[in-house]
Amino acid sequence: MRKNRLAVVGALAAVLVAVTGPAGVAHDEPPTLADLAQRHGRYFGSATDNPELTDAPYVSLLGSEFDQITPGNGMKWYATEPQQGVFDFSQGDEIVDLARANHQKVRGHTLVWHSQLPDWLTGREWKAGELRAVLKKHIQTEVRHYRGKVFAWDVVNEAFNEDGTYRDTIFYRTLGPGYIADALRWAHQADPRVKLYLNDYNIESVGPKSDAYYRLAKELRAQGVPLHGIGLQAHLALQYGYPATLEDNLRRFSRLGLETALTEVDIRMYLPADEEKLATQAEWYGDLTEACLAVRRCVGITLWDYTDKYSWIPAFFEGEGAALPWDEELRPKPAYYAIRDALK
Repeated sequence: MRKNRLAVVGALAAVLVAVTGPAGVAHDEPPTLADLAQRHGRYFGSATDNPELTDAPYVSLLGSEFDQITPGNGMKWYATEPQQGVFDFSQGDEIVDLARANHQKVRGHTLVWHSQLPDWLTGREWKAGELRAVLKKHIQTEVRHYRGKVFAWDVVNEAFNEDGTYRDTIFYRTLGPGYIADALRWAHQADPRVKLYLNDYNIESVGPKSDAYYRLAKELRAQGVPLHGIGLQAHLALQYGYPATLEDNLRRFSRLGLETALTEVDIRMYLPADEEKLATQAEWYGDLTEACLAVRRCVGITLWDYTDKYSWIPAFFEGEGAALPWDEELRPKPAYYAIRDALK
């Protein structure tokens, strides 16, 4: 899928004017990624975060190019229940309101996760009955608050280790593996119409971690637990190779009757970026998009923010970055055109 370099550069020059230049008449504007994805019955989205919403050019592109939004942090436990029983949905509400104004749908992220928990939750030992009650109240209060405002929830995030064993979290330690089924049931009670997902990274390929999700999903479905989808985060890195079995993996979850989605996509590289790395990155973005389009139950793709300007990567992976389809100046990179090509 490597592009003829001259063709890519020519396309880049042509579309740059439309994307970043003065607004032309409507019929001259190329279709957005969302427009192209909708032709396949998919969505194409981006994560965003509250501090970024003061950046007008960024917000403009966020509102025009995508038809789905995921709040990066504003719906997590530390933000939504900073003190026990005291809920604050202001950050999530701001992003939901922005999405509504732009006719975009929202993925809720995330109800149960071992990270970014408030101190009141992590700073003490809990008896199982106490923690169950706290977990149920948190899930149901948040899901009820956003009932009708989000179309899907990442109910449990990152529940497994790389070898397919359960991650040792406060929830697993105190409640055992049944906390996952309980969380799904409680979320379903609070909003029977919302799609409920399990979400994780490094499950793009067939392997021990994705096998663990496959087994769990099969068990939950057999028990009648309300699970509707598996979110594959797709935080990829050039140095680790492309997940060649992605399409097969999507298909096996589909055969269980589950939706899949690529939920947090970025493709990082060692800096500095160069033409060769950007070309490989573009190829991978195109291949990811094609894999989702090839599997009917893969419902959409979400970038983990769309621009390097607001990427989480440099702060967490020293010496790495340039992970997204737009650069720090909000200019499209070769990856953007590879996604467009795949969606056409």
